[in-house]
Amino acid sequence: MEKAEIGLIGLAVMGSNLALNIAEKGNRIAVFNRTPEKTDTFVVEAGALREHIVPTKSLEEFVAAIRPPRPVIIMVKAGEPVDELIATLRNHLSAGDIIIDAGNANFRDTIRRFEGLKDSGLTFIGMGVSGGEEGARHGPSIMVGGTEASYKRVEKVLTSISAKFKGEDCCAWLGENGAGHFVKTIHNGIEYADMQMIAEIYGILRDGLGLSAKECSDIFGKWNKSRLESYLIEISAAVLKASDPITGKPMVDLIVDRAGQKGTGKWSAIEAQNMGVPATAIEAAVAARSLSSFKIQREAAEKILGLPGEGAIKPASRDAFIADLEMALLAGKIGAYAQGFAVMAEASKEFGWSLPMPDIAKIWRAGCIIRSQFLDDITSAFRAMPDASNLIITPAFSAMVKETDGALRRVVAAAVTAGLPVPALASALGYFDSYRRGRGTANLIQAQRDFFGAHGFDRIDGVDKHHGPWGSGLADF
Repeated sequence: MEKAEIGLIGLAVMGSNLALNIAEKGNRIAVFNRTPEKTDTFVVEAGALREHIVPTKSLEEFVAAIRPPRPVIIMVKAGEPVDELIATLRNHLSAGDIIIDAGNANFRDTIRRFEGLKDSGLTFIGMGVSGGEEGARHGPSIMVGGTEASYKRVEKVLTSISAKFKGEDCCAWLGENGAGHFVKTIHNGIEYADMQMIAEIYGILRDGLGLSAKECSDIFGKWNKSRLESYLIEISAAVLKASDPITGKPMVDLIVDRAGQKGTGKWSAIEAQNMGVPATAIEAAVAARSLSSFKIQREAAEKILGLPGEGAIKPASRDAFIADLEMALLAGKIGAYAQGFAVMAEASKEFGWSLPMPDIAKIWRAGCIIRSQFLDDITSAFRAMPDASNLIITPAFSAMVKETDGALRRVVAAAVTAGLPVPALASALGYFDSYRRGRGTANLIQAQRDFFGAHGFDRIDGVDKHHGPWGSGLADF
């Protein structure tokens, strides 16, 4: 029997869709699942694609069905199950074979696994896959971390299944060990911020202007034909338009305002903090999801504290204000993406990855959840100014910040005055104002730190004196 080009273990939804995508692109793939019945069902449901699929019932049979050096994609629950499967596979694979974790792993676990396999003869790839079930089936964005040689072994398969943007593959090798999973983590952090900002704008439309879900849908649909064109804007318009088949009411109005999260957004915020890189929009989005889970407490607090402001926003021109909302959302997105890319730039230095910023933006242009027209601009900006310390100082994006700055200020001011929460949009505004100010207020913080802890400070005049004249404490004043 002809050997498979690649193997996959784990035929749950994501694994099944990824396997079908691989088969559909003409690649022969061996599959294995812990429960043989699942494998049988998968093959039957694969239809005409089954001619490219080699079903196996044991790991021995699975390994024997793949052409050496054998690439094996594992699609199991993140965490301990991955370690357990790797330990099992070590007894079946041979030198040069490649284990590929395509789940949402913590990049630090990926680094540990990569290092743990170094002396075994096996190699390890941590592969970020974005696009959800639909992306896995028809073309995801793929972020690969591992040795370049191991990537070359699977490059043909991975590029064949990846999303395409104007004919270019949305797949790239990004560096050693955890590089791929780290970039996927930051992708998800940006995704959190993007979704939160969209939700905040929706809140202003719904609660500030009193618009219906259908009216909100129409606005988002219009914006999806502008510079905000993106998957998240597109689906926002779609979900706001949908009606509940039971009651006939807007579906979104019947959904409890409590958002779930699986951890990747939190990881991105934690890593930004660990590296000392401000990612305030991402942090605000993670905090907003956490706060949303306190539904009972929030309802009780509203009864006790009431709602601040008037709630309603009464602009002189509703059309002009809605235009401001569009520009404010664009500004907020710029802040979130700038922060995410700044975190990746710092991680690239810390972990020795040499992350290619233009390529990262390029492979996010299709297939992934944050795909948008906007990412083509980011690709061009980093290609034109590859050493830029921050996206917002590139010529194209500095111009956009200046263009949208006024709208963001007016929207945040109107929302705050009306008592409507906009934590992510406000954090983006605060980030711009702090980043663009050459002399801030941290001099007072340094004075305070020196007063209570003798931490010292730098002087602007260069005089070699690094402590203040405050003596031993308040008694000296």
